[in-house]
Amino acid sequence: MGKVWVEYRTEKELQKIIDNDYLTMLSRLAVGIIFIWASIYKIIDPCSFSKSIWYYHMVPGDIINLMAIILPWVELISGVCLIVGVLYKGAVVAVNGMTIIFIIALSTAIFRGIDIDCGCFKAAQESSEAAWESLIFDFVLIAFTIQLALSRSTKWRLKR
Repeated sequence: MGKVWVEYRTEKELQKIIDNDYLTMLSRLAVGIIFIWASIYKIIDPCSFSKSIWYYHMVPGDIINLMAIILPWVELISGVCLIVGVLYKGAVVAVNGMTIIFIIALSTAIFRGIDIDCGCFKAAQESSEAAWESLIFDFVLIAFTIQLALSRSTKWRLKR
């Protein structure tokens, strides 16, 4: 009986931390700014971004250019929606999905021996260290996006 009470109490305390309004707002700002910042160069220079996508050798050539045009706008809109708090749940799903896809893409590139940086904030180049650094960065980022997905905080959203 005592062990069950301790586990329940710990679970409630953990949920209280996850639901913290300030932590959730910090996560919203951090993730939103990262996605907005990552989208800027891609929107300005879709040709370089399409080359970055091609370097991963994961996407069929027919859709690389379409992806290079659409993905940055999804990143930008998701980042803005997170910060402002409009279409919030959809934005949280989008950033979680994109972050998981980024982790998978980087992991497979490293596993296949493709020496590349992620191409997130500039055009991808050859660099094995940058791939590992980007992968670690994405794992930290996924912690924030998971917190956003689990948080029940609705404070400071434009629309509740």
